[in-house]
Amino acid sequence: MSNKRTRLWTGLLAGLLALGASGVQAEGGASKLFWGDTHLHTSYSPDAFLLRNATADPDTSYRWARGLPVVHPYNRARIQIGTPLDFLVVSDHAEFMGVIPALLQGNPLVADTETGKRYRKMFDEGRQVEVFTELIAQVNKIVPPDPDLYNDEINSEVWNSIMDAADRHNEPGVFTAFMGWEWSSTPNGNNLHRVVFMKEGKEKGSQFIPYNSLDSDKPEDLWKWLESTSTATGANFIAIPHNSNISGGLMFSLTDSYGALITPDYAEARMKWEPLLEVTQIKGDSETHPDLSPQDEFADYETYEHLIAAEGAETTSMFSDAFLASLNEGDREYVVMNQDMLEKRSNYARSGLIRGLVIQDRIGANPYKFGMIGSTDSHSGMASAEEDNFWGKMALDSTPETKSEEVIPGTYGWDMGAAGLVAVWANENTRAELFDAMQRKEAYATTGPRIRLRFFGGWDYSPADLEHKDFAMRAYDKGVPMGGDLAERGKNEAPTFLVSALKDPVDANLDRIQIVKGWLDDEGMPQEKVYDVAWSDARSIAGDGKLEPVGNTVDPSTGNYTNSIGDPELSAVWIDPDFDADQAAMYYVRVIQIPTPRHTLLDAIALGINVSETGQPATIQERAYSSPIWYTP
Repeated sequence: MSNKRTRLWTGLLAGLLALGASGVQAEGGASKLFWGDTHLHTSYSPDAFLLRNATADPDTSYRWARGLPVVHPYNRARIQIGTPLDFLVVSDHAEFMGVIPALLQGNPLVADTETGKRYRKMFDEGRQVEVFTELIAQVNKIVPPDPDLYNDEINSEVWNSIMDAADRHNEPGVFTAFMGWEWSSTPNGNNLHRVVFMKEGKEKGSQFIPYNSLDSDKPEDLWKWLESTSTATGANFIAIPHNSNISGGLMFSLTDSYGALITPDYAEARMKWEPLLEVTQIKGDSETHPDLSPQDEFADYETYEHLIAAEGAETTSMFSDAFLASLNEGDREYVVMNQDMLEKRSNYARSGLIRGLVIQDRIGANPYKFGMIGSTDSHSGMASAEEDNFWGKMALDSTPETKSEEVIPGTYGWDMGAAGLVAVWANENTRAELFDAMQRKEAYATTGPRIRLRFFGGWDYSPADLEHKDFAMRAYDKGVPMGGDLAERGKNEAPTFLVSALKDPVDANLDRIQIVKGWLDDEGMPQEKVYDVAWSDARSIAGDGKLEPVGNTVDPSTGNYTNSIGDPELSAVWIDPDFDADQAAMYYVRVIQIPTPRHTLLDAIALGINVSETGQPATIQERAYSSPIWYTP
């Protein structure tokens, strides 16, 4: 089988202080699976524009997502998504949203200002990079915001244009266009960005201007704004933290933005507005890290650790002087000795989920009880997550030859991954249904392939439930779906989990299904373990407890692979063999595909070079991550 896709319309202090909402089941359960991207930038984002996306606006992005041919903003080729999406959030940066296109189009709100005239001259002289550097310095709080570029009149005009595009493309039951933006907090180069989107349309959105990090770069202030704006307008919001792998130890911190220990009020606010986390995207995978999960053979996947550094910015640590002063001598010594590892734990989702259990054990509230999704964070205007149809992070790195150029300082186009997507279990393709499903965390992430995944937890599932013709209905009746909380302990000794995975119809077979467990032992110490629960090809678990590798059929000379290994479908009913009713735990599913070619191999073949020259692997094992199910004693 060729890897060429056919066009198919298918639907915290670890061990010492280490670190919501309950998943509510839909009426009768969710019956349909919808695919989308909640994180997509167009030419209205200044960084996208200045890195060669001058023409792919929100309208272009929606047309690409719906499966229509579009013109690429950099290479000017006619391009088209392989399998269309069901929904999309255009999430341009709220900071200076639409300012650069407005300037170059002669909009007097920008072009007639002193800064506008200076920037116009810089563009004419080919000094776009200097413009970008000035804007980033404002976002990173190195210099104050420029009122010529940042005012309500400009912001309101651009926001209205974005909402109009969403309403034009929103077609209930066919395609959903959400209204949203990105709040791009980047304190000293640490990524704390959130994508914010709303359930409603322009009738609500026209009553406010998107909140941005020039107003405040503290998440607590964003949540306060969401609370007050929701109360005033009736709008419903979700904010999705993204790219936690480059958060510099701040995404799942032990403290709030002011250096104080996390409180129940903080946990409640965070989980009210942030039920989901973007765990995989173009700038790497944020599930876990090989240093944090050394026994996990699949931990080193699309590892990316480049901070968005800004000249003149200082390094920020999650361990403020105030926090260190609040600890006893023994805990303070532990923190100082293990600071690097503790900060790394604050960057990755698995450690964040486990840290949430620890914080809940300490204060009675969990600030990190999130579901997991994927999205692209593409700045080309194209939500492209297909390895053989990947159009880069920025428009600039959309061709094999330009992937050798720096996209972000110190990072090249080869380093970017073709990822990811969000899958949502809902009953209809509408703003309301999809939003509600994401709010209850009945959603999951994939790195690109459309792997169909179901995950339920309960106390008395059996193999007969898995094989029943009304599998999903029985699963809802007897337990909770991903994103939910196990009910009060029943008569059985341990919970049972029901998991089923089906390959993407136009992609590779599946290698295995794993369940990742995180829990607190009897001393309250965080623990983790990965269990292989279903696998292909009649393989067996070796004496070291590891499942033998599935193999690799990728031909490095052609980039083709075959589905002669792996299985198209895997499923299991699994009982936790290490369950202790007195220990808090969380469980999520990881589905692993057989090896397939990474975009680097395909481009290396096209260029006639060895893939080693890209600095990236020839093949990868793509995957899906479910949202967790939690157990609380």
